[in-house]
Amino acid sequence: MFIDEVRIYVKSGNGGNGCVSFRREKYVPRGGPDGGDGGDGGIVVIAADRNLHTLIDLRYQQHYKAERGAHGQGSNKRGKNGKDCRIRVPIGTIIKDENSEQILEDLKEDGGQFVAAKGGRGGRGNTRFKSSTNRAPRRAEEGFTGEEKYLHLELKLLADVGIIGFPNAGKSTLISKISAAKPKISDYPFTTVVPNLGVVRVEEYKSFVVADIPGLIEGAHEGKGLGIRFLRHIERTKILLHLIDMAAGEGREPLKDFTAINKELFHFSPKLASKPQIVAGNKVDISEAKEKFEKVKSIFRDMDVKIFPVSAVTGDGVAQLINCISDKLFEEK
Repeated sequence: MFIDEVRIYVKSGNGGNGCVSFRREKYVPRGGPDGGDGGDGGIVVIAADRNLHTLIDLRYQQHYKAERGAHGQGSNKRGKNGKDCRIRVPIGTIIKDENSEQILEDLKEDGGQFVAAKGGRGGRGNTRFKSSTNRAPRRAEEGFTGEEKYLHLELKLLADVGIIGFPNAGKSTLISKISAAKPKISDYPFTTVVPNLGVVRVEEYKSFVVADIPGLIEGAHEGKGLGIRFLRHIERTKILLHLIDMAAGEGREPLKDFTAINKELFHFSPKLASKPQIVAGNKVDISEAKEKFEKVKSIFRDMDVKIFPVSAVTGDGVAQLINCISDKLFEEK
């Protein structure tokens, strides 16, 4: 199951209390104070792990608490620090304060860490309060309270290229053809209900990551279809691959589809809509689709948009498309 949003509660450990104690030994009638400090409370750390791809574990365990520090003891023994609580999340996780919605951290790299809640400091023992005027202090501090808060975690996948288009345009078939990804593929709309990632290898040391998201339909920004909740996963991409179904029926036209998808992108985020796009007309292995492609090719050219003829099923034109994406992508870098 793919989960990309969760709400969790975190609480760091309280500090241990300081100790009131006096040295008591034979032949030492006035040994003085020897109460130790309390240990510090454990912290709550959120760390990015490249082996994770979803927030599903945090859906079922939503409360995370670190250990409190141990209390101080006599003989100036300091309490043991509380054990930290470590939460693993996928790379690309954004951490927000639930109340203010302020972004606290964006974990973009493997091993990146964020201290979500700092542990309470341990209280001072009575030894700390000894002075020239108070040789036998009978006071010690209580440990300080740790932090607690609710956090909103949101996952945005890290990919170089995002594939967009109407449902059943052939996006999943294309990503399975150009990478090792194996998404579910069927001949009905909305087969893809979660994002899929695939690595495309161009040369031995040159590759890029492609994200396939569920298809968009007209009115998606109003909640139609699967809506636009998955568009966040292509916000980090450098290039958008716009796949148009040349064999679509029921009154659908390639130019109209192209305009409708870009309208939905703009409603979601003008910044996302302004990303560079490479357009491909899919299913040209079908004679009617190929004829339609030849008719609209000049219209797209007049719009200063280059459109590639491809067939995700047979692989025709895919190599040329990949080379164009690669050239554009590494030119961007």
